[in-house]
Amino acid sequence: MEDAAAKMIVHSSPYLCLFYPVTAGLQGTALGSDEEEIVLIVFVLIDPDSNKVVNVLQYVVKPRTADINENILSEQCLSEAKLTEAAVKAAEPLETVLAKFESYVRTFVQSGDRPRGMIFVTDGQLPLRQCLHPEACSKNIQLSEFYESFYDLRKEFSSFYHAAEEMHSIRAMVEYLGMLPNPDLEPIEFQAEDVRNMLNLVLRLIADGHKFNQLEVITVRLEPGICSKNEEVDSNCVVRARGLPWQSSDQDIAKFFRGLNVAKGGVALCLSPQGRRNGEALVRFVNQEHRDMAMKRHKHHINNRYIEVYKASGDDFVNVAGGSNNEAQAFLSKGGQVIIRMRGLPYDCTARQVLEFFDSGNNPCSVLDGEEGVLFVKKPDGRATGDAFVLFAQEDDATAALGKHRELIGTRYIELFRSTTAEVQQVLNRSMDPKTYEQQQPLIAQIPQVPLLPQHIITSGTRKDCIRLRGLLYEALVEHILEFLGEHAKNIVFQGVHMVYNAQGQPSGEAFIQMDSEQSAFLAAQQRHNRYMVFGKKQRYIEVFQCSGEDMNLVLTGGIPAQKVLTSPGMSPPGAWDATNMLPLRLTEAPAPLWPVSSPASPPMAPQRAAPSALMPSAAAAFPHHQMLLLNPRLAMAAAAHYQQQQQHQAAVAAAQAHAHAQVAALQRFKSLQMMNAQNVAAMKRSWEQAFPAGAAAAVPAPIKRPSNFPQTAFSAPPPPTNAAASVATPVMYQQGPQFYPSL
Repeated sequence: MEDAAAKMIVHSSPYLCLFYPVTAGLQGTALGSDEEEIVLIVFVLIDPDSNKVVNVLQYVVKPRTADINENILSEQCLSEAKLTEAAVKAAEPLETVLAKFESYVRTFVQSGDRPRGMIFVTDGQLPLRQCLHPEACSKNIQLSEFYESFYDLRKEFSSFYHAAEEMHSIRAMVEYLGMLPNPDLEPIEFQAEDVRNMLNLVLRLIADGHKFNQLEVITVRLEPGICSKNEEVDSNCVVRARGLPWQSSDQDIAKFFRGLNVAKGGVALCLSPQGRRNGEALVRFVNQEHRDMAMKRHKHHINNRYIEVYKASGDDFVNVAGGSNNEAQAFLSKGGQVIIRMRGLPYDCTARQVLEFFDSGNNPCSVLDGEEGVLFVKKPDGRATGDAFVLFAQEDDATAALGKHRELIGTRYIELFRSTTAEVQQVLNRSMDPKTYEQQQPLIAQIPQVPLLPQHIITSGTRKDCIRLRGLLYEALVEHILEFLGEHAKNIVFQGVHMVYNAQGQPSGEAFIQMDSEQSAFLAAQQRHNRYMVFGKKQRYIEVFQCSGEDMNLVLTGGIPAQKVLTSPGMSPPGAWDATNMLPLRLTEAPAPLWPVSSPASPPMAPQRAAPSALMPSAAAAFPHHQMLLLNPRLAMAAAAHYQQQQQHQAAVAAAQAHAHAQVAALQRFKSLQMMNAQNVAAMKRSWEQAFPAGAAAAVPAPIKRPSNFPQTAFSAPPPPTNAAASVATPVMYQQGPQFYPSL
């Protein structure tokens, strides 16, 4: 028994396993920065007790783009590894390779008479943190626990040999020691020569008596934490991520930075002035080294969206994530793993109703600490806002809780979102600030506070017969929205598509659509929510929400109550817009609408000033009633195709009427001239015969004949004038005879 125990002690040291990946793109210090997939992995198992190589496993990996792209490997990849395009395309995918190695570890390392552990040794931080973990996360590959810790060869080397300068590559470490090739390693054929040098370095360190002890740990789950307003945050540890999907949670953002260690509670979602997520987040890392690696993920992707990563300051993080609300601090200190935000609650909703909401249905879940796990968001005067935060104990409860999204409490459907500790404090801080609920004053005092559209264009009421589209491509037009809605587009009311622009006259990515019924709006929101809109090579998922006319009216009018009707520039009758100073003119009566509406038409009115024929969308900037949203009224039509057809039809009708009127006028004038000319010819003939009896017939001009291109329409000729003074003389020259004869 003692001998067996002694053997166990001798062989108690875990194996060291060299991990060396090669991607299809950049290598070295830029490894993983271009999101290229792994095409080669080399594992070398070393026994530190005997300082011998146990096994060498080399796997060629097939990337997912191999069947799409003809050329996969970069020139740098081909120079670093002995690979060919054919070998890569014939290889196995990453999940299969990792499963094979895991099976090997379970069989020969962690089992048998003398089971031992295994710890990876890597050339710096990038192979695992920037290469394997992000790719495995994006491909939904579950990695084993032994991938969550490793030894950094560069740090171990610098610590043992007290190197004055930092080692940035394997070649630099080999040159520092002046190492010669190891003849014992010559028979081993490596597909990457750097692996041979790396193995030689590890064996040299063990031979010189070094004990690997600086274990690096990779955290794969974001741990909750609370940040106070008085906390000092190092500015070298914070980044700002921009372009995030609006429904992203803190865990989703932590997955984007998988492999890097985010501080506890280190993800703070930024909110807009309206209290909604604006697609930005501040992320706090454990140290500057991880922040610097996070900066290399600039323009990496979450699904089809690229994410921008910039440096931020510690004050930025504290301003968003820090809180001083005692109620929020007590709520967050309960230690729940999951926070769910509820929106749209009835104002009289109680904590008991919230508990019953989550405890009902086919997949119930329990709220942490009962009613104490529910925190209602209230205004400074104690009134409810319709929002609440709920705590759950386990991560598994998140799926069950979010599965109740848009279920009912009473008659109201409830929206559910994954939330964060920073968002709880941010929302509570804003809710207790009286300035949050103050009505914003217009930026230009000369502009009257009036709606931007006539009230017969914007709907009203509490019926949820409208839908709100969010996340539209900035290039999207009305026809693209109709194509996105598909069969639901037939349920749009006439003149019911409203594109929303910001105060700078640029697309905001939102649109409101009026449907013909609540059922149509519900079906459109249910079936088209989070579906993709394709625009050329771009595609983006669109959020679709059911809303009421009041919700739509509030946004489109900038939160301003309706007063006298004022038409917008794109829909005004001629004369209702002043193009000189770009300011609206108040009309004493509502103008007649450009398109037919159900309400009776208003009486015509005289315009006060001349109007231009068209107005550019940038003129919307003259109405900064609302800081975030403005309607571009020029696009508030039922559809662009319908608008063009209507314009073409009206132009054709107007042209036909003008042509017919011109023909009638010309024919009437021709008949009048012909009749008057016949009278003149008769009078001239009598006077000519008296003056020139001989040859008179030859000198008298013939009557004017009808032109061949005049239509044969029946018009009654006007009566002849009573005298010559009542007619207008038209100069007509007759070339027969010595003088001029005016014709009437």
